[in-house]
Amino acid sequence: MSHHKVIVIGTGPAGYTAALYASRANLAPLVFEGVQPGGQLTITTEVENYPGFKHGIAGPALMDEMREQVLRFGTEIKAETVLSANLGVQPFALSSDKGDYTCDALIIATGASARWLGLGRDEELSRSGGGVSACATCDGFFYRGKEIAVVGGGDTAVEEAVFLTKFASKVHLIHRRDRLRASKAMQDRALANEKIHPVWNQAVVEILTSVIETPLGDKIEKIRALKLQNTVDGSLSELPVTGLFVAIGHQPNTGLFAGQLPMDETGYLQVEKGSTRTPIAGVFACGDVQDHTYRQAITAAGSGCMAAIDAERWLVEAGLAE
Repeated sequence: MSHHKVIVIGTGPAGYTAALYASRANLAPLVFEGVQPGGQLTITTEVENYPGFKHGIAGPALMDEMREQVLRFGTEIKAETVLSANLGVQPFALSSDKGDYTCDALIIATGASARWLGLGRDEELSRSGGGVSACATCDGFFYRGKEIAVVGGGDTAVEEAVFLTKFASKVHLIHRRDRLRASKAMQDRALANEKIHPVWNQAVVEILTSVIETPLGDKIEKIRALKLQNTVDGSLSELPVTGLFVAIGHQPNTGLFAGQLPMDETGYLQVEKGSTRTPIAGVFACGDVQDHTYRQAITAAGSGCMAAIDAERWLVEAGLAE
C-alpha cells in the first residue's frame, strides 16, 4: 500500500491547481486522473474567459498546460480511477482500479458532469465543436448574430437564455411543459425580453446536422436544426438553429463519498463557509464538486488553491508536516 501526505482526486482546473500549490509546498501530492482527465474543459473547444490567454485557448490545450506545469514541480499523476474511499480511518484509505493507497490529507476535486438529453449526439457534438454546449458563459460569444436554442425550464436555463441574448439574434427557450419552473422574477425578466421565444410543450428528440468545410479545409458536422416532439399530441416539427445549449442541470461526481460526507439536496459536497474544509478533519473539497453557483474554470482553480493551502495548514497543525 502506497502512502502519501496529500492525494488529489480529479484533474480539472481545481485538481491541477491544488496539486500545483501542494507541490510547491513540498507535499509531493499524488493525483488521480479519473475517467475524464482534465475535467469538463476537455469537451470545450475554445476558452476565451480564462485570464492569461489574450487570443483564447482550446479547453484540452489549457488542461495540457496545467498538467505539464504540475509535473514540472514534482506532482505524481496516475491514470487511475478511485473506486472506493474510507474516510473513517486515519490515514485515509483509497482503492483505485489498479491499487491501494493511503494519505494524511485528501483533496476532492471530482467536479460535476453536465446532464445531457440522452440523445447521444448532443454529448458527441459538444466534444467536436458541432454546436452543442452546456455552458452559455463559456460559449455564448461564438453565436453572435445567430439563432440558437436553450433546453430547460429552471433557473439555470432561463438565466442562460437571458445571458445569450447579449450575442444571439434570437433564443428559443424549449421546455417540456407549458410553464417554466424558474423563479417568478427570473421568468418575468426572460419573457419580457423580445429576443427570447418560448417553445412550450416540446422535447428535443433529434439533432439534425450538416457537414461544412472550415477555412482550413477540415470537414465538421454542425447543427442545422432540431427535431421536436410535442409532449401533448406527439406531433413532430423542425426548428432551424445553429446552436443548442443544454441547461437541464449538472450532476456532481460525489457518489464515491455517499454516507461519508454531507451533501446538499442535489448532491454537492458541503464545506465550511469561506474555506474548503469538510466536516472530516483532513478532507477538503474544491471546484465544481462543491460549487453549484459559479461553475467556471477560474473559480474552480481559485478554490483548488484554497484547498491546497487549507490542507498544508492542517497538516502542520496536526504535526504531519513541517
